[in-house]
Amino acid sequence: MRLPLPPRQWSSALVFSCRRSRCNSGFGTVRHNSSLAPDQFAQLASRESSQHQIYQSHSTDPYVNLSIEHFLLEHAPPDSSILFLYVNRPCVVIGRNQNPWLETNLRQLYNDRVAGAQGSVSDSDNALYVRRRSGGGAVFHDQGNLNYSVICPRTSFTRNKHAEMVVRALHRVGATNTSVNDRHDIVLSMANGDQPRKISGSAFKLTRHRALHHGTCLLDSPNINGLGSFLRSPARDYIKAKGVESVRSPVANVSSQFEDALIPFSMQMVMSSIVDEFARLYSTGPDAVRRAQRAHVYEPELYAGEDWVAGAVGEAQADTEPEISKGLDELRSLEWKYTQTPQFTFSTHPIEDDPRERPALPSSLPPSTRVFLRCKHGAIIESHISTSSDPSVASEQAARVHEVINGRKLHELQLPQWREALHDRLGPDSVDTTRELSSFIGSKLGCE
Repeated sequence: MRLPLPPRQWSSALVFSCRRSRCNSGFGTVRHNSSLAPDQFAQLASRESSQHQIYQSHSTDPYVNLSIEHFLLEHAPPDSSILFLYVNRPCVVIGRNQNPWLETNLRQLYNDRVAGAQGSVSDSDNALYVRRRSGGGAVFHDQGNLNYSVICPRTSFTRNKHAEMVVRALHRVGATNTSVNDRHDIVLSMANGDQPRKISGSAFKLTRHRALHHGTCLLDSPNINGLGSFLRSPARDYIKAKGVESVRSPVANVSSQFEDALIPFSMQMVMSSIVDEFARLYSTGPDAVRRAQRAHVYEPELYAGEDWVAGAVGEAQADTEPEISKGLDELRSLEWKYTQTPQFTFSTHPIEDDPRERPALPSSLPPSTRVFLRCKHGAIIESHISTSSDPSVASEQAARVHEVINGRKLHELQLPQWREALHDRLGPDSVDTTRELSSFIGSKLGCE
């Protein structure tokens, strides 16, 4: 599905990559007016004295940004405080313990499950599917959605602390009708008294010494009215899943509150305000703040002082730091995206584990059609697929099909594989039924 162009407020500077350094100074004496090479990022970020770190990404690749974020969580000093701001290209990001067949409409996303797909992803305009390392629910990102990430000592962490920081930043730019609700989300109160609209959701990851809070902020999404097409799964009525299920909420753009404002709303204005509020919260010095504020517009480079690091990061760091590259490969792998999925069932009829009534089957299928799959780690471990109304014939059909699909990874079964699996196993006169049943399964499970 092709998506709108980025909102006009977003600066083209965000797609710049970090320039190579004009200075190769060591860390003993940091030259404050000279930029540092991208390959020095890892050493600077993990330096014991780097207590205050502020970064803005010039990459819109969600895999790159999440991998840099994970590196900072794992390698920065345990008592440091870090702010990382980034914007992703259109994508759906689900939590670590979620089910992509339940949480997303895979047919609306870039199909990474076909041969050769990984090599052409950068040329596609379609939204991507991403599984992050933290928990929480599914969210849609695009160029009008700002992502903020704060990493701090676990001892000073609370779940509302950084959402309230962002609310203070929004108040400073004029969005005074924003607040944090009981679910740690940021919501926008509506002037007409309607239910508050969600503008920001949060996810968390806690380690022994560190806490990560990352959240979204819907500032000016051009896709605000079409998020359901990406997040509404056609298989929802058929799947019963373990793991975390997303909570659906009405949403809005912060920019909707500035339609009549004299000063145009801009994402950079919000980013600058968040940097200021982070600096106040963690007593970050003015040199770090100044470099951080300039990075996203004027200086796509990296700078450091005696106790701080600030500036721009992106693909250059992913290319030069092995730990970031390793994390990037994991997030992009089909094993991480699909076989991480908790156990679930897909059934066209009520079963003991899921007694819900199901929608009527397409009229092109026999009324006696049954499709049942039980998947663990994304692989089929139990199945029953049949079309006959005769129980003994249906049992034979199901046994023949199961022999072929047992143990197969669900994401590897696209329409050609389903047709092949069902071909001749439903009976000698089943050509039309095989085609229709394959299409039905494919339409629910995102196969092409």
